[in-house]
Amino acid sequence: MVSKVSAIAQQIWDMKYRFKTPDGTPLDQTIEDSWRRIAGALAEAEQDPATWSEPFYEALEGFRFLPAGRILAGAGTGRDVTLFNCFVMGEIPDDMSGIFEHLKEAALTLQRGGGIGYDFSTLRPRGAPVHGVGADASGPLSFMDVWDAMCRTIMSAGYRRGAMMATLRCDHPDIREFVRAKAEPGRLRMFNLSVLVTDDFMTALRENADWPLVFGGKTFSTVRARELWDEIMQATYDYAEPGVIFIDRINHLNNLRYIEEIYSTNPCGEQPLPPYGACLLGSINLARLVRDPFTGKARLDVEAMERLIPTALRMLDNAIDVSRFPLEKQREEAINKRRIGLGVTGLGDALIMCRVAYGDTRAVKLTETWMAAFRNAAYRASIDLAKEKGPFPLFDRDKYLAGATIATLPADIREAIAEHGIRNALVTSIAPTGTISLLADNVSSGIEPVFSYRFTRAVLMPDGSHRDSDVVDYAAAAWWAEHGEDAELPDYFVDSRGLTPEAHIVMQAAVQKYIDSSISKTVNLPDDIPFESFKDVYLKAYEMGCKGCTTYRPNLVTGAVLTADEKGQKPVAVEADEHESASDIVYMTQPLERPEALVGKTYKLRWPESDHAFYLTVNDIIQDGRRRPFEVFINSANLEHYAWTVALTRMISAVFRRGGDVTFVVRELKSIFDPRGGYWMEGRYVPSLLAALGEVMEQHMIDIGFIATPESKGGKPLREAVGETPAKFCPKCSQPGLVRQEGCDLCLSCGYSKCS
Repeated sequence: MVSKVSAIAQQIWDMKYRFKTPDGTPLDQTIEDSWRRIAGALAEAEQDPATWSEPFYEALEGFRFLPAGRILAGAGTGRDVTLFNCFVMGEIPDDMSGIFEHLKEAALTLQRGGGIGYDFSTLRPRGAPVHGVGADASGPLSFMDVWDAMCRTIMSAGYRRGAMMATLRCDHPDIREFVRAKAEPGRLRMFNLSVLVTDDFMTALRENADWPLVFGGKTFSTVRARELWDEIMQATYDYAEPGVIFIDRINHLNNLRYIEEIYSTNPCGEQPLPPYGACLLGSINLARLVRDPFTGKARLDVEAMERLIPTALRMLDNAIDVSRFPLEKQREEAINKRRIGLGVTGLGDALIMCRVAYGDTRAVKLTETWMAAFRNAAYRASIDLAKEKGPFPLFDRDKYLAGATIATLPADIREAIAEHGIRNALVTSIAPTGTISLLADNVSSGIEPVFSYRFTRAVLMPDGSHRDSDVVDYAAAAWWAEHGEDAELPDYFVDSRGLTPEAHIVMQAAVQKYIDSSISKTVNLPDDIPFESFKDVYLKAYEMGCKGCTTYRPNLVTGAVLTADEKGQKPVAVEADEHESASDIVYMTQPLERPEALVGKTYKLRWPESDHAFYLTVNDIIQDGRRRPFEVFINSANLEHYAWTVALTRMISAVFRRGGDVTFVVRELKSIFDPRGGYWMEGRYVPSLLAALGEVMEQHMIDIGFIATPESKGGKPLREAVGETPAKFCPKCSQPGLVRQEGCDLCLSCGYSKCS
C-alpha cells in the first residue's frame, strides 16, 4: 500500500530524504521504500536483523516515529555520512596551532552532515597580550569569523547547509562584543549564538550587583549585572540573538555529571553536550496517536505510545552502532555513553485534536500527563535493553542514581536501574523537527504551537531557486476534511500569534520536567511587544526551571520567518532545515536604477608580486541623501588575474546595486588569506591581494561617509587616489565603465582606451 501524502510532503521527501544515485536517478521509488531502507539498515546492528526489520518498518509506517533527518537521508545508503544530527566539538586551546586544528575538525564534521556547537570562552579576550610574539590577541569573535567563513564553503551531506552554535560565558571580557555581533547584517550567519548564564550571574542580577569580567584569573573590567543583562535583552529584542543557556542548571541536572562537564550545545540547543559529545534524534508523532479527534471521546492513545517507544528507542540505540563518525573521539563518546534524544513532535496538533487550547491550564495538565508517560516508558525501554545488551560502558550505579534528574523518576524505575543498569545515559530530548514534521503532512513541530493553519511556503531547492507550495496544518486539514473547506475553526485552534509569552514559557517548563536533555523551543513574539515585557520572558523561563530560552520577534535585521500577506490571511514561509535559524533567511530587493552618470574614485594599488599596478574604481550613487557605493571595476595590465577580477567586480556590483548594508563585502574580502602567504605593506601585514582590495573599498566607504571610521590598525593607506571623475558609458561596449585615468579615457569593462 502506497501512502497518500500532501504535495509538500512529497516534495520534501524527494528533495531531502529520497535515496538517489549521484546522477539523480531515484533508488527509493516510494516513501515506503525509504522506510524499508532505514528499517533494514538499523536492523543490521541486531544479531538477527530479519527479526527486527519488520517491527522497525511498522514503527516508521504512517509517520508514527520520525527519525531525524540524518538517519532518514543516510541510513542504508552506503554513503560516508553520519547519522548523528548533533555534535559539540572539543575544547579550543588558546594557541594558534590548536585553534586551527579544531577548525579542521569542525570542517570534517560539517562535511559529514553533523551540526556542531563550540564554546569560545577558552580564547583570550581582544587586546590581551600574546606572550612570546609581541602582539595582542584578536579575541574570540575574530576566530568565530574564521569558523563562519569555513562553514559557508561547505555544503553538508544531502543539500543541508552547515549549522553551528557558538557560546560565550557571561563573565568573559568580550561578552559585550559577542552580544552585539549579529547587529552587523551578514555577520556570523552560519552561527546561532547563546550566552552561557551562570547561577552566580542571576544572583548578581537580582541583587543589582557588580559583575566582574574575568579571563585566566585576571579581572579585565567590571560591569553592573543589570546593565549587561539589559544589553543581552536589547540585542535579542532587536535581532533575535543571542539566546540564553542556563549552564549551571544544565550541569546540575545532567545524568552524567559525575564524569563530564558541559560548555555548549548543538545548534538548536536541545542537546547540551560535553567535548566531542554526539547525539542522534528521533520523535514520536503524537498527532498520529490521537483517537476520535474533535469529539467528546478525543484522547491520546497512551498505550499505543508506550508500545511504540521501545521500538523507537531500540532503533536509535542501533543507529549508534551503524553510524559513521567524522572523528574517532566522537565515536568513543557515543559508544561509551550511548546518548540518544528520543522526543515528541505534533504536540500542538494533538492538543487541538483533543479540543484543548495550547497554553491554557488544561493544556499544561494534559501535556504533563502525556510527557510523564512518555518519559517513564522511554526509561523502562532503555532498562529492558540494558538487560539484553548491557548498560552503557561508563555506567556507575551509585553515581548515576545520585543524579538530580534520576531522583525525579518513579521508585520502581530507580530500583530497576540499580538492578540492571540502563542502556542509554541520557534518553530524552525535544528537537525542532521542522522539516521532518513537514514530511509527516505538516504536523506541528516539536512542542511548538501551530503558527498558521494555511500558508504558502517557499521551499529552497537544491539549485538555489524557490518553489511555492500551499501548506495546510495537519489538524486543520483533518477538521476541514470532516466539516468542509469553509468550516470555521473552533476556538481551541489557537496559533502562536494569539498566544502570550507566558503561554509559551509555561508549556516549555511543563515539558522540561520530563526531559533529561533540553528542548528546542522558540517563543514567537509580536514585533510591537514592549521591551520591558520582552525582558521578563527570560526571567520567567529561569524561574520556571527551563534550561534555556530563545525568542523570535520580527525585526529589521533578520526579517520574519513567517509573514502574512496584505490581507493577513495567507502567511508566507521560507523553508529551513532543522538546524537553520531565522537569521539564515535573506530578503532580496529589486536592484537600484542606474543614473546615466555616477561620481566615482579610482585608486591605484600596487601588489608586491605583480609587475603592474591595479586600478580599482568605486562609483557611488546618492540614495536617501546619503552617498553609497554602487559599482566597482578593477583593471590591470596583469592578465593573470583578468578572469577573476571581472567576475569579482560583477558580483560585488550586483550586491551593491541591491542597496541595504553592504559593508559585509569589505569584511569578507579582508578575511581572505592567500595560502602562499601575504605581504607586509605600509607597516602592516596584508594576507592577500583580495584583502588589499577590500581595504581600499573600506577606506573609500569611510571617505564618503557610508561607514564610520574603524579603530586604527597602524600603517599608511594602501591606495593612492588617481582622481574623482564621473563614470560614463563606453562607446565600444556601452557599459558604464569609462573613466579618466592618467590623461586617458579608459573602459574598465572592455579595456577600450583613448588618450588625448
